Amino acid sequence: MEHMLTRLEWLVGKEKLENLGTKSVALFGCGGVGGFAMEALVRTGVGRLVLIDGDKVTVSNLNRQLIATQETIGRRKVEVAKERALSICPDMQVDTYDIVYTKEAYPDFIKDIKVDFVIDAIDMVTAKLAIIETCQELGIPCVSSMGTGNKMHPELLRISDISKTHTCPLAKVMRRELRKRGIKKQTVVFSTEKPMTPNRDDDSRSPGSCGFVPSVAGLMLSSYVLRTLLEVE
Repeated sequence: MEHMLTRLEWLVGKEKLENLGTKSVALFGCGGVGGFAMEALVRTGVGRLVLIDGDKVTVSNLNRQLIATQETIGRRKVEVAKERALSICPDMQVDTYDIVYTKEAYPDFIKDIKVDFVIDAIDMVTAKLAIIETCQELGIPCVSSMGTGNKMHPELLRISDISKTHTCPLAKVMRRELRKRGIKKQTVVFSTEKPMTPNRDDDSRSPGSCGFVPSVAGLMLSSYVLRTLLEVE
């Protein structure tokens, strides 16, 4: 009899699929990148998700964020993300934290949530560094997204070690700051595309963004996590 994961079971086998159902993944950020990472984790049968995001859905999210619809504008992102996850897989466990993570405010957070893998899909450099540093201290595998804004070519995204990144301004900052912390290896998703210059009239420093680069980055993050947990090359 067919079930939700029948087609995936054909690829990886029943035993690996059952093992994946015992795994927990923390996702920092449920936006343009994180929302699509969450979607793949849910549709692949991860047993438990921990969703961390301290923001609400806004109208400008509609062009790229999976959880953003006319009906969800103004609602908290983690609430909407949890609803979507459970609408697909009602039996999974979804824990939510409506917080803006910083190590100073939540020093033991990553240790206390007890997960098997961490995905960093947030923008704030200090928080990204704290997530990576803490995961390495605790021995928790982590994969981190570099910049996806001001880009239009998803085919130029790569999964790589941070030491092999180039072109991406965020990756440059992360390389430098991780070296200062003695961290030489960290798996990331980054783009080899030279960022575009946003065309706008206001003073905002937020990047321009489209519906297909952040989404592909999110799917690549989740693919790395899922292939690792499933022990698939």
